[in-house]
Amino acid sequence: MHETAYEITTLTPQQPTPHPGMLPTEIPPGVQMVTLPGGIRTLAYTPAQAPPAPPIPIAQPIPAWAKTTALLTPTIGGGITAAGIGLSHAAPGLIAMTDALWAAIALIAAAAIGVPMLLRIGRGAAGTGRGATHITQNISATGMFGKANGTINHH
Repeated sequence: MHETAYEITTLTPQQPTPHPGMLPTEIPPGVQMVTLPGGIRTLAYTPAQAPPAPPIPIAQPIPAWAKTTALLTPTIGGGITAAGIGLSHAAPGLIAMTDALWAAIALIAAAAIGVPMLLRIGRGAAGTGRGATHITQNISATGMFGKANGTINHH
């Protein structure tokens, strides 16, 4: 056989050439850097994550003022209803009473005006023919705390 100057080598897998990584700002939306089960890191599309569920509200006890108000509301409403029904039934009596009060006011006003007029008319007719009486009163005093003296004259 003849010998050749060839050298036989076996193929070995090439080591991956390190490529410069992307900056986080260069990664498009919806793509993330992931590590595969073999340890290789690569870019991959990831499903859109659902927004986190809102927190479940915790049941809080009802304040005492709200309970009191809720219990008083029907009572107050019932009282107003009863008052309205009572007024509707009492309306004819109230109208009659206001009419009676107006009549009483008119009577008092007529008496306040009429009685002095009747007294003046009665004095003039029953008089003795003399005119009106005039009274003159003179009062004098000396000093600040002096005794006062006075005279009354009828004319």
